[in-house]
Amino acid sequence: MEIIRIIISVLIPPIGAFLKVGLGLQFWVNLLLTILGYFPGLVHVIWLLSRK
Repeated sequence: MEIIRIIISVLIPPIGAFLKVGLGLQFWVNLLLTILGYFPGLVHVIWLLSRK
């Protein structure tokens, strides 16, 4: 499941954030960052996935 989450996160960062944290604050932050630019959203979702 983790490898699928990583692939989805690279393609569509907000979906990856949703799979990790649900509809919490971090999802909305990631959505906003992705709207402002793909790269900030990608960095944020990688950060989300890397923390335990």
